[in-house]
Amino acid sequence: MKTFDPQTTLELEAAAFRRLVDHLRSRPDVQNIDMMNLAGFCRNCLSGWIADAAKDKGLELSKDESREIIYGMPYQEWQARHQKEANAEQQTAFQKSRPSGH
Repeated sequence: MKTFDPQTTLELEAAAFRRLVDHLRSRPDVQNIDMMNLAGFCRNCLSGWIADAAKDKGLELSKDESREIIYGMPYQEWQARHQKEANAEQQTAFQKSRPSGH
């Protein structure tokens, strides 16, 4: 496996993360429940991971602030614009594959 110095590794990981966030912002048609059912994580998980990383560094970052980092807008605004009611099939699949903590 190719290795880089720690700073380069950090920069590459950060660039990949930013690209993932940009991709998710460009695909509001993909619902969080579908992401959870297929991949076991969603936009809210990413925002929680950001908040956890901030806490690990001794920084304060509220749930709303961390979600805005991922969604690119206040979460309530994203929900109003893009979130659809989960259908029975989606809800059943979610209950079957639901990771702990959700």
